Amino acid sequence: MFRSLLVPLDGSTMAEQAVSPAAEISCRLGSSLTLAVVHPSGPLEEAPFPGTGPDERLRAAESAYLEALGLRTLASFRIPADVCLLGGDVVPSLVACAEEREADLVFVCAGGNPAIFDDKSVFAWLRRLARKGVTIGGISGGPYVLAKAGLLDQRRATLHWEHLPASREAFPNVTVVPSLFEIDGNRITCSGGISALDMMVAIIEKKHGRQLAASVGDWFLHTHVREGFGPQRMDLRYRLGVADEKLLSVLRAMEMSIETPQPRAELARQAGISLRQLERLFHRHIGHGIHAHYRWLRLERARQLLRETTLPVLDVALATGFASASQFARAYGRAFGEPPSRTRLSH
Repeated sequence: MFRSLLVPLDGSTMAEQAVSPAAEISCRLGSSLTLAVVHPSGPLEEAPFPGTGPDERLRAAESAYLEALGLRTLASFRIPADVCLLGGDVVPSLVACAEEREADLVFVCAGGNPAIFDDKSVFAWLRRLARKGVTIGGISGGPYVLAKAGLLDQRRATLHWEHLPASREAFPNVTVVPSLFEIDGNRITCSGGISALDMMVAIIEKKHGRQLAASVGDWFLHTHVREGFGPQRMDLRYRLGVADEKLLSVLRAMEMSIETPQPRAELARQAGISLRQLERLFHRHIGHGIHAHYRWLRLERARQLLRETTLPVLDVALATGFASASQFARAYGRAFGEPPSRTRLSH
């Protein structure tokens, strides 16, 4: 029996990539798949697909999930699939659904800005599951929610690269790494996107062996299964369209030194060229100078921290290489047309 509980707190369908291999393994093992889908809008309902609820958005969500999760495939294999769609007041029904089905795996999925999610009842429910020994995972922004619930302390975890800086600042007791997925005991975290498929194949291999995992990968045309420690983002040469190795080495150094920016002369020295040559490379390939690019990197990081953490503005300024809050506020206002305080209030 392979029992899983999927909790997309934002109603997104990003987690279908994680669920589909679970459905496939259920088919191949001749067992049932238990799935809970949380939809945040619409009236409270608990019904099998296809739903008959009065809310049009809810029916649309049911239809989308039915197609995305491959339930027609399950039916063709004659495998019973219990599906519970929840909306509105999520937690009471979610708890009942979870306790009734005794899920082996619980995955929390979150897109957008997970830092604004602050439902104490959900945190309490997750902690209760953890005390029972349930394996708990997070996908994309989901690990941020798990960290807020205190479930990743002293653990190694990953999440979507957009949330990495904020997570490192907000959760010093969590070892946050930029990998595709991490399995640390009974905590599983994943950066999202197609890496959820890599993660599920790894879980299947660990639980049921390489042969079945390879079979599931083949079914999804996934011929190259990536290890969890792989990088999340494209190499800078593809992301920025830059081929010059000296420039690439400097760009990598800049991304790694946001809190303590390196002087331009030091960057040029590390690249083995003169400062004038390095400036020419920046203008030719990036479109502006060293200082402008470095400042933009730091301000983008600052905007992420303002949106996703509760750090004081001064701490955000210091974490992005600015000497004072006033200096930071002036640079931020010129770049984004609003003060840091307004960015925080809007999120």
